[in-house]
Amino acid sequence: MVTVLLTGGTGMIGTQLQKHLLKNGYSVIVLDRSDSKNKSANNNVSYAKWNVEKGDIDKDAVASADYIVHLAGANVAKKRWTDKRKKEIVESRTKSDELLVASLKEIPNKVKAVISASAIGWYGADTYQSIQNDFKETEPAAKDFLGETCRLWEAGIKPVEQLNKRLIILRFGVVLSNEGGALPQFKKPLKFGTAGILGNGKQVISWIHVDDLCRLILFTIEKQNLSGVFNAVAPQTITNKEFTLQLAKQMHGKFFLPVHVPAFALKLMMGEMSTEVLKSATVNDNKIKIAGFKFLYPDVEVALKDLVS
Repeated sequence: MVTVLLTGGTGMIGTQLQKHLLKNGYSVIVLDRSDSKNKSANNNVSYAKWNVEKGDIDKDAVASADYIVHLAGANVAKKRWTDKRKKEIVESRTKSDELLVASLKEIPNKVKAVISASAIGWYGADTYQSIQNDFKETEPAAKDFLGETCRLWEAGIKPVEQLNKRLIILRFGVVLSNEGGALPQFKKPLKFGTAGILGNGKQVISWIHVDDLCRLILFTIEKQNLSGVFNAVAPQTITNKEFTLQLAKQMHGKFFLPVHVPAFALKLMMGEMSTEVLKSATVNDNKIKIAGFKFLYPDVEVALKDLVS
């Protein structure tokens, strides 16, 4: 049985990815900070210990893996961006990169490919050119905090290519899932019949349904000639206002009240992080489609219909 070593395996994406891997006949080893080896009732899921801060990793887990899917990294949206939190966000990514690269150098292994997460934060805010032609994978990293974080994140895992491993880097868009991330935050005011449009609502969201993201990761594992950077976003981009109203319609039909949340209020609540919810990022998915990937949820209406139901 083909084995996938999974970092970040207990997070929103990781737990969903486990289901997809098992359904497709893979066994999974989840790298976890705790020492528990008996967290799963499924015989094809096991847990192995790693400690990024100390540079420790279970050698048997690395030796057993055919593929590594690297999702680990502190949640960008969980806390305000203090200097301390920014450092945690960056180092949770770069230090886990370093540990994986060192492990693949030092531990005899059969790993064929590494699939590593990144984010469309790489691109920064829309420019005149990106509005006309969308952000493509060849764009340089933005100079803002998330752009620099993604640059360091991707650079940290890049050395696996020198070890004759296939490397795929996926720049995730806004991942839509009921289990976490942005969607439950959009749903909160709608429980009271209010559709909260952020700022002027014109900012473009590049997104992906969590099941399509998991299918995309599987696709990159199985497509043996695939390597390099790919945008993991759905074909359809949508504005914040359009997204919010579509979600409200799915949840309440016609019975909701659209309310704009002013930019200054978001800045007071969120600090520097508010720039991310107020900015436009129009990201292109052509490269992964040309490689042969087919989306189950290519537009927001279809995606939200699935998630809301």
